[in-house]
Amino acid sequence: MKTSAVFSAALSLVALVSPSAAKSTTALLTPPQVFKNANLVHVISVEKNYVKENVNVLIENVSKEPQDEYYLPFTADQVSRLGGVEVKDRKDASAGPFSTQTVELDPESDTLYLRIQLPTPLKAGAQQTLGITYYFLDAYKPLPASIKQDDVQFLAYSFSAYLPSAYTTLKQKTEVKFPSSTIPDYTRLPGSGDVKEFPQKQGTKLTYGPFTEQPAAALEPVQVRFEFNKPVTHISELERDIEVSHWGGNVAFEERYTLYHHGANLSSLFNRVKWTQANYYNPTTHALKELKFPLRVGSADPYYTDVIGNVSTSRFRSNKREALLEIKPRYPIFGGWKYPFTIGWNSDAKNFVRTTASGGYVLNVPFLEGPKQVEGVEYENVRVRVVLPEGAENVKYHTTIPELSITDARVVIHQTFLDTIGRTALIIKARNLVDDFRERELVVSYDLPLAARLRKPLLVFGSALVVFVSTWVLGSLDFSFSSKRK
Repeated sequence: MKTSAVFSAALSLVALVSPSAAKSTTALLTPPQVFKNANLVHVISVEKNYVKENVNVLIENVSKEPQDEYYLPFTADQVSRLGGVEVKDRKDASAGPFSTQTVELDPESDTLYLRIQLPTPLKAGAQQTLGITYYFLDAYKPLPASIKQDDVQFLAYSFSAYLPSAYTTLKQKTEVKFPSSTIPDYTRLPGSGDVKEFPQKQGTKLTYGPFTEQPAAALEPVQVRFEFNKPVTHISELERDIEVSHWGGNVAFEERYTLYHHGANLSSLFNRVKWTQANYYNPTTHALKELKFPLRVGSADPYYTDVIGNVSTSRFRSNKREALLEIKPRYPIFGGWKYPFTIGWNSDAKNFVRTTASGGYVLNVPFLEGPKQVEGVEYENVRVRVVLPEGAENVKYHTTIPELSITDARVVIHQTFLDTIGRTALIIKARNLVDDFRERELVVSYDLPLAARLRKPLLVFGSALVVFVSTWVLGSLDFSFSSKRK
């Protein structure tokens, strides 16, 4: 089947899944119609292997009472892949991120809502400009789904030209940004005014709109297909351990990855000879060949292993300005392939730990580091475990990761070598993060009493003393057999 035919069939499927009329019907239970969107600009970026959406909307309170809750609808499938939600006042940066929560208003509907809590109730007739940013993981479908080893990869993305909204929108437009100008297929819509047809194409950008007034829940399903000859790197599981040692003056990092390539599968068996020959020319490829990990300056003793053992195809560059770990998997990773691996390194504790005026301690580390790739990296599940010294108490944390992405946080006891009661560990779990959140802070404060600080050296000293005394006692005993005299 030709690619254009496949694209048309996929678009027809999108239209069937969406409401048959572009202006969809209202759910049984919907948010109260207390707002209207006076002007809305929806920017969709498919430049990386995840979708980033920015919604800049001027909202107006059309009720007679002050309102402080604004709702944005998503399908249940979208919510399962939604992450990194941040909402700010576009004209008041000091207002900070707004509180957000996913809620279900109608159990019989597939629609869920993102409830945005305005920090100050908006008065009747007043307006406010919101900047809403969020990401969708696992958003693309390779089209075609299978290609040859040296073919160019194309991805397709489906969305609505009208932003799904719980309120009437007076004016809006949707801009789509691509990694290149090669966009062979996209849905065309009737234009308005002087524009005969939407979208308008300008270089690497398509613009749908501006559209006139649309009612709440209006949809206009469209699909775009574009060239993306890069790896679609998906981390299904990242386990990041951070172990703090006061006596050793060290902070040890270890990260365990389960990596998948979500791009197009190979239509035939992998040809190693052909791959080696092509590498002499270093062509652009959709296979994952290398990962680069920028680390904090001063990092040392890196290691890189996989399920087989140590992997020697890595390079570490460290100086006063940077620390960069470059690794190459044992084999190129193509669409549908999996590669689990582990990296780790050490760093001086003085780069991350400081004392407070009250005698406590504060640990400041990145919540997420990971590889920094041009094509981007998405993380489905992230588990960060901070192992503090034995006896640490009064543990508190703060992170600049969006609150909606944090799914669990708890303090547990972690048993390791030479422990008596076990070490205090903070475990934080998050979902649907992307590499845009690299270097976001994780700040952990804790107290460490004097008795807890002396416990381990006293244990080591006591153990050594017992060994020496036991050796001396055993050495002073006479175990020889006496001979009998006749």
